[in-house]
Amino acid sequence: MAGDRLLTVAPLALLLRGSQLSRANSSAHTELFLIDMLPVSVIGLKMVAAENLNLVEVAALVGDTARATMLSALMGGRSLTAKELAYYANVARSTASGHLSKLVAARLLTVIRERRFSYYRIASPLVASMLESIKVVAAIELPPRRQPGAANDDALRFARSCYDHLAGQVGVAVTDTLVAMGHIVLTDEGGEVTSSGGRFLSAWGVDLMPRSRRIFCQPCLDWSERRYHLKGLVGARILDRLLDLGWLKCVSGSRALQLTSSGRAGLSEIFQIEINNGGCANRLTMRPTTADSLG
Repeated sequence: MAGDRLLTVAPLALLLRGSQLSRANSSAHTELFLIDMLPVSVIGLKMVAAENLNLVEVAALVGDTARATMLSALMGGRSLTAKELAYYANVARSTASGHLSKLVAARLLTVIRERRFSYYRIASPLVASMLESIKVVAAIELPPRRQPGAANDDALRFARSCYDHLAGQVGVAVTDTLVAMGHIVLTDEGGEVTSSGGRFLSAWGVDLMPRSRRIFCQPCLDWSERRYHLKGLVGARILDRLLDLGWLKCVSGSRALQLTSSGRAGLSEIFQIEINNGGCANRLTMRPTTADSLG
């Protein structure tokens, strides 16, 4: 009897002791877990702070008037010297050099040195897209700050280079035509050249091969028209072709592109785009142009 009672009590005591140990271990584990989590939280906060710091640094670089002016001048896709950029920004050469050094260090610009000159350009299409997006946001204001716009503003709104592709009224009109003809499929997320589009562009003299690693076809929200034009390889090759044909020509000291008489006729014939007397580009509702009619 006593032995049986001892056998019964002993396991009970062990269970109670085990429960106490379990609670103690649980508490200890909780404390250790909280201690372990503290550095993780701190690291996470530091990571967020670092990301915000990078954002603040880039925003501060772009937000300076002189640097913003130089970046805007380079959005034409050309490489410019420090002297030229100093002229655009209306600052001293030494001041411009200091600004440019900061932009290169932040990888917003790249510099190529040839003989005695250093040529600066936008570092990548990603940087160009960021700058164009800022312009889109800056243009969202009612009423506009400046009415009416200056002559140069009107020229930029009509046709301009957006880094390496066509923007403005003409750029949007060309995009509208390609979409209406079924040559380009464009959504908010991306773009695609259809089989008919490939034949059309090829017959017009645009070579889309070989494809590089860069974006192939994508919409770019036009800051002046608030609608899409084309960027990526397709957009760049279309602008190259328009310049090669002499339909558009560059304006010295500006991103604006000037329409020539042959360009007016060519845009009407190939893209069904009519330029009215006010210099506004509108897509005509006409029979779609096929690749066969180009060749």
